[in-house]
Order: sequence, then structure tokens, then C-alpha cells
Amino acid sequence: MLGPVAQVSQMPSFLRDLLASELAYLALLGIFVLEGAMLMYFMPSEAIVPGAVLLIGGTLAENAAIIGVAVLGATIGQFALFLLAKRGGREYLLGKRWFRVSEARLDRFDGWFDRWGPLIIPASNTLLFTRGMLTVPAGFAKMSNREFLVLSALGTLAFETILAVLAVGLLGLF
Repeated sequence: MLGPVAQVSQMPSFLRDLLASELAYLALLGIFVLEGAMLMYFMPSEAIVPGAVLLIGGTLAENAAIIGVAVLGATIGQFALFLLAKRGGREYLLGKRWFRVSEARLDRFDGWFDRWGPLIIPASNTLLFTRGMLTVPAGFAKMSNREFLVLSALGTLAFETILAVLAVGLLGLF
């Protein structure tokens, strides 16, 4: 994982400027809605919370607010994708240009969901490179909305907290 300073340098300049403005938390919410819906293609999602901690964090309350906004936004985005999968189905999503998951990769995550059930959702949301990937199989399986929301938010809370703690710890080294 890159250090916080390196992660901030990877952010597009418009995003750094937005996170440094008084609209920072609102911008962060919007960014995480896109990230949760798997539409965040212009930067690695793992850089967002550490970058926000570096740019707008500092106190425990500010860092907790960053984590809270990240969890809320990502959960909203994942829930939107979950509902599309639940209502539209597999062929619908695979036919959309913005859905950048191959059929083979989707098959693999369907298998994970079939094997481990709903508990794989918070686990996958806590891991690099699988964040949000079980959202779609959960929708295909017609999981209850409430159960999905709780499990998605728990995994995202764990992931974003880990990133924030690592960023704060690494900041102490600079």
C-alpha cells in the first residue's frame, strides 16, 4: 500500500482542491457513492480515505467523520448496484458498458457467494481488490435489502477504519 503522501499525489488535482474546500465532506460523500457503485475508475478507492485524512483530517472527530461519510456513501452506492442486480439481473448488467466486470470474474464471485453465503459480503468489503464485488451476486440471489445494507456497511466500516488508522500511523512517520 502506498503512503498517504503518495496517495494524495495520485489524486487528480480537482479532487485534491475539492477535498481542501468547505465542501469537502459533501464531495467525499459523492465520491464514495460512485466508489460503492463501482463507477470510480479515475483513481484507486484505497487512496480516498487516506487522502482525506491527510487533507481534511487531523483530530479524532474529523477522522471519525471521514470514516462515517465514507461508509454512508459507499453503502448508498453499493445498495444502488445491489438493487440494479436484483431487479435487472445478470444479462442486464453484463450488457451495460459502465459495468466493467467480465462474465468470468462475475462467475467466480457468484461461486464465492454460493459457497459462503451472505457472510462473504462484509469479508469481501474488508479486502483489497474484492471490495463491492459480492454486491452483484447478493442482488442476483434476491438477498433482503436490510440484510445487505447491514452487511455491506459493516465490511465498509472495517475497511475504511483500517485505511484511516494506517494513514494516521504513517503520518506520524513524516
